[in-house]
Formats: sequence, structure tokens, C-alpha cells
Amino acid sequence: MENPLTPASELALIDRELAHLDARRLQLLGRRDWLLRLLNAQVAPPLSVGPPAQGWGPGPHGTPGPAGGRARETSAPGAQNVLLVLGAVLLAVAALAFTLVSWGSLGIGGRAAVLAVLTGTALAVPAVLLRRGLRSTAESVAAVGLLLTVLDVYALREVALGGVPGAWYVAGASAVLAALWAGYGATLRGLLLPLPCALAAAQWTLPSLALALHVGRTAGGWTLLALAALNAALGLWGGPAAAVRPRVWPAVRILAGVLAGLAALGAVGVALALAADAGSLSGRLPAGVLLAAAGGAFVVVAGRIRQEQLAPVLAGAGGLVWTLAAQVLLVPRGSAWAPVFYVLVSLPLLAALRVGALARPVRYGLTGAGVVVAGLGGLVASLSALPVLTAPAPLLGEVWTAASPRAELGGGGRQAVAVALIAAAVALWLERVSGRREARVVAVPLAWTALFAAPVAFALPVAAVFAAQLAAVAAALVVALGLVRAPAAGVRIAAGACGAVGAASLSVAALDGRAATFAVWAALGALCGAGAAYGRGPLASRAAAAVVATGYATGLLLALAALLELPARQWPLLVLLVPAAAAAPGPRAGAVRIPVEVAGAAAGGLALLLALTAGHAPSLALVLGLAGVVCAAAAVRADRRAVGWAAGALFLAATWVRLAASGVDAVEAYTLPVTVPALVVAWLRRRRDPAAPSWATYGPGLAATLVPGVIAVWADPHWTRPLLLGLGALVVTLAGARWRLQAPLVLGGVTLGLVALHELAPYVLQVVGALPRWLPPALAGALLLAVGATYEKRLRDARRLRSALGKLG
Repeated sequence: MENPLTPASELALIDRELAHLDARRLQLLGRRDWLLRLLNAQVAPPLSVGPPAQGWGPGPHGTPGPAGGRARETSAPGAQNVLLVLGAVLLAVAALAFTLVSWGSLGIGGRAAVLAVLTGTALAVPAVLLRRGLRSTAESVAAVGLLLTVLDVYALREVALGGVPGAWYVAGASAVLAALWAGYGATLRGLLLPLPCALAAAQWTLPSLALALHVGRTAGGWTLLALAALNAALGLWGGPAAAVRPRVWPAVRILAGVLAGLAALGAVGVALALAADAGSLSGRLPAGVLLAAAGGAFVVVAGRIRQEQLAPVLAGAGGLVWTLAAQVLLVPRGSAWAPVFYVLVSLPLLAALRVGALARPVRYGLTGAGVVVAGLGGLVASLSALPVLTAPAPLLGEVWTAASPRAELGGGGRQAVAVALIAAAVALWLERVSGRREARVVAVPLAWTALFAAPVAFALPVAAVFAAQLAAVAAALVVALGLVRAPAAGVRIAAGACGAVGAASLSVAALDGRAATFAVWAALGALCGAGAAYGRGPLASRAAAAVVATGYATGLLLALAALLELPARQWPLLVLLVPAAAAAPGPRAGAVRIPVEVAGAAAGGLALLLALTAGHAPSLALVLGLAGVVCAAAAVRADRRAVGWAAGALFLAATWVRLAASGVDAVEAYTLPVTVPALVVAWLRRRRDPAAPSWATYGPGLAATLVPGVIAVWADPHWTRPLLLGLGALVVTLAGARWRLQAPLVLGGVTLGLVALHELAPYVLQVVGALPRWLPPALAGALLLAVGATYEKRLRDARRLRSALGKLG
């Protein structure tokens, strides 16, 4: 379908329609404004002292808002909290003023009357407030009333009952306050605070009675345990109160549970104090019985409680308290057989998992306690090897001195070795009886501890000690790295921990002599390397083994340099063999390639650090150059191209160090080795990507020489450097103009201008010195006037220049 209108006619028609639409829009806007004013006049609220009507109407701009058009700037709970806080502050200020000013002038009767009136008022007002629905205010006033009752009790003690013993008075007062607050809370059922406060006050009654009767610590512990049982019963009991007071009872039950736990822990603490003071097993019998009862209370509560997350914790706590009871009753203080006892006690705790009569959370909690106790036994037994592990520490400062500090231990650890072996055997028997694999995990460090410490404990010769301990460490590492049939994960982890600790101790001990150093380090390094290459363990353990093997290789090379008595500046040359060997396998290293290369890079960093501390610049330049060769060889592979940047940096650093060592101070000798390869790389990139910006390609290379050159020109009194730099800047500028490259054009032009300014500066200064003093300001003023008069034209010229530069590459 063809348009019958010409373009000019159609344009005129469109303009007329748009004019009509604008006129109609103005008419509608005027009508809308009149309607808004009319509606606002109709919905204006009448004057009233009552609350505003609830509802929504149009706001001042036709948007919904509160009736009356006024938005509320705060919420009702926020305003209420502010008022309550201000009221409490004012009451506190008034009470403080009354206490400081008027209290001293009142007699006993006056003081009692004032407290009675205040207490009665504070306790009566909440009833009125609750009837009016002001629950938060009633809670605040009730809290003040409860506090005043405490002050009343204190005042009664000071005024009339001063002769009553303190413990008796606290017991009676706490019972009276608990009954009073409980009755008050039962009367005013809308209040949340009185019943929890009554429960808290009742906690003082039984302990105070025990103190008043001088029952002793044993009966005091049982009193705390009885209090814990009462609180637990209250926390577990729902009863009719939960239905009558659904708002208050959950808070009471939570508080009862917390107080029950605190009282039970207090009973446990009293029992442990009794056991610590008892001198014999018979004297510790009351403490053990109390601990057993406390553990049973924990387990019973765990079986009745409904919280799935809290029940295992309580059951586990009960299992641990039972363990303490058994230790108090059966194990003499300071006995070396405690690890065996812990492993034996863990047997019934672990067996609880198969007792179907117990609730599932209780079984889990007791089993967890058994695992903790068994682990504690293993830890205590393993600590017997601690002197053996830490004995070589002095060798770190006395390398190759044949000090042999292990010989000082003699056979003093034979009992510890026997305990560790028995505990390991018990753990294995426990695994067979209970079927729990955790027992095997405990047996691994126990058996390894015995094997590692036995040669020292039985005072074997030094060579035999090294051989036996090396065999123990090798066995642990073989299991951890999966060089044998892969055991359970827990066993591998335990064996790996033992192997790592033993290898560290044995490596330090090998510093006792030259032969020991090379033999032990070579054996451990070869074992770690074999585990990294052929192990079937997790990747993390194989990667760690690869890193450790690289570390042992580095240490062996350093030991070889020390053995050959090479100068310190030649040590880094040997260390550089490690990164070269680490980079050589490449993809053939498999999954441990990255850990090996990272460890090799760390060894290369160590070589650079050694060369730097040697203080010999030519050797440092040689090490930097060789490190660059290693990086360049690694960068040949396609997946390691990024290492080429490190190679370039190392080559550049080697060049600079060599120049500095030769006494070269010309700045161009340091910058041109950067600029030339940078420009070559930039040219290659522009060939591959013509759209690449010149600032990212040519800019860094040119700036590396031009910027330091300009700085050197202004500090150079001779003419050779300015001439050469000026010629170079001219060539760069012409090249930038020829190939329309922004970076060479700008950098070359700016450099050329600065060089020219440097050459003209002496003559300009002579001319300025010969001119009258008033002439420079006058010229500057004239220049500013000229620039201001032609500002728009200059601005267009600047924009044109910017556009021209922007079009360059």
C-alpha cells in the first residue's frame, strides 16, 4: 500500500496532531489539579480530642496515605518504648534524690512506711494497667515492685531482724519472696515476669539451709544435685500450668532447665573438689558416688527431653561425668595406667549404641562420650613420646656436633611404652568386641608411640635408635600415603599425623652427624617422593608428600654444599637444581604437578635469597640469569606461557645487577634492555591484533626509556644526552604520525618539547633577567586577555585536537 501524502504534507500533519495532544494534556492537568484541591477540602478531619479515625484516603498528591493526610513519623511500639525508658529514668532519678536528700531525716517508722507505700503502689498499679490493655507498662511497673520487695526484705533485716544468722535469713527470705512472687504472678496472669523471678528466688533456699545447718561439702553437693533434680522436673513437667499459662510457662521451663544445668555443674565441681582433697581411694568414695549420681541425672534428663539437638549433649555430658566417677573410684592419683583405664571405660559407652532400650539421642550422646574418652586415653598415652620428640630441638643450634641428646633419656620411658602398648591392645580388643572402627583409629597412635619411644626407653645405641625410629616413621607414611592396601580414612589420617610428627623429629635429630643427615633425609625424601608418585591415598596427602620430598631434596643439596665447604655465593647454584628438576617432568608429573612446581618455585626463591645475602653482585647476577633460564624453559610449554613474564623479569634483573657490578651509571644502559624487547613484543601483538591500543602495546616500552631519559637530561650539563634523546624522540614522533599511533606521537612529542625547553632554558633565563620587572606580569595579563577573548575558538581548537588524537591508534 502506497502513502498518498508527500513527505512534506505528512510532516505537517504530524506536527498539527502533536500540537493538539499538547493542548489536551494541559487541559487534563488543570482539571486534575482542581479535583485534588476539591478532595482535600472534603476529607479534612474535624477538630476532636479523640483518636483519629482509622482508614486510608488520598494523600496530598493523590497517593494513598493515612486519613487526615498526615504521615506518622514513628511506630506505636517505638514511641511506647521511648516513654517507658524515660519513665524508668525519671523514677531512678527521683529515687536517687530521695535517698540522698530525705532518707537520712526519716526514722525507722517513717522509712518502713515509705517502703511499704511504694511497694504496695508498685504492686497494685499493674492490675489497673492490665485491665486497660497496657501490658508493657504493667511489666515495667511490676519489675519495680518486685525490686522493692527485695529492698523491703533487706530493710527488715537491718531494722528488726539483725540478730538472725545470715544463712537462715537468706533461706527464709528467699522462700517467702518465691511464694509471694509466685502468688502475685498467679493472681495477675497477664504478667510474664513474676513466675520466673519466683523460680530464681527459690534457688537460694536449699543451699542456704545447707549452709545454715553446717552439713559439710558432701551434703552440700547432694543438696545442689537435689536442687538440679527439682529444677529438671519442673522443666520437664508440662502439666495443667502449660495450658492455663501458655505465654508464661515456656519461659519458666527454659529458666528451670538452665538453673538445673548450673546446679548439676555445681554438684560436679563440689565432688571434684572432694576427690582432690581426699588422700585415698576410700576417702574419695563419697565424691565418686556423687559424680555417678550427677551423671545419671544428666542421662535421665536426656532421655526425657524432647529437643533432638540438646539430648545428645546432655547424654554425652552424663557419660563424661560417669568417666570421672570411675576414675575417682578406681584409679590412684598420678597413676601411669590412666590411658588404659580411659580406653577400658570407653567400652561400655561405645557399646551403648547397640542398646535398643535407650532413646536414639541418648545412644548417640553416650557413644560420642565414649569416642572422646578413648581419644583422651590415646592422647595421654601418646604424650609419653613427647620427651623423645622434643629432645632433638637443641641440635638446631648445634648442627653436626655429635651432641646426641637422645642418649640422656636412657630407659626412663619403659613404663610409658608398656602403657601405650597395653592401651593399643585394649583398643583393638575393643574394636573386635564392639565393632567400632574408632577404636582402631585410637590404636594407631598408641602403637606408633610405643614403637617410636621404645628404642630410646631401652637405651639402644644411636645407630639402632635412628634405624628403629626411621622404620616406625616409614611404616606410618606408607599407610598414610596408600603405598599399601588403603585402610579406613581415620586410620590414614592418624598414621599421617604420626608420620609427620615423627619425620620432623627424626629430621632434626639427624643433624647430630653428617652421615645421619644424608641417610635419614635421603630415605625420608625418597619415601615421600614414592608416595607422591605411586601412592593411592587422597590427592591432598600425595601433594603434601611431593612438597616435603622437594624440601628434603633442597636440604640435601644445602648439606652437600656445607660438606664440600663451598663458598656461600656458590650455594644458590646447587639449590637451582631443585626448580630445574621440578619443572622438567611437566605434564608427566600428573596430579601432583602443581604442588611440585610450587615447591620448586619456593626453592628458587630460597636460592635468590641466599645469593642476595651472600653479598656478591656477580654471583647474584648469575643466579638471576640461571633462574630466568629455568623459567624460560618452563614457558616453552603451552600451558605455562605466563612463566615467560617471570623469565623476562629475571633476565632484566640479572642485566641490571651485572651493569651495577661493572660500575655502569648511564640510565640508558638500564632502560634500553627493557624498551627493545617490549617494542618487539608490541609489534608482534599489533600484527596479530591491529585493533590493540597503542598505549597498551607501545606505551610501556617507550615510557621505560623516555621518562627516565628526560629526568636524566635535566640533571646532565653535557650536550650528548639531550642530542641523542631529542633525535630518538623525533624518530618516535614521526613514526607515530606516519602510522597514526597515539602513544608514540604523544610520548615522543612531549619528550621532544621537554628536551627543547631544556636547551632553551638558559637563554630564556638570560632574556628574562634583562627585561624590566614589570614586563613579565604585563605579558601574562595580555596573554590571559587574549585567551579569554578567543575562549570559544580555543575551546573548539582543543576539541578538534582531542578528536584528532582520539582517531589515532
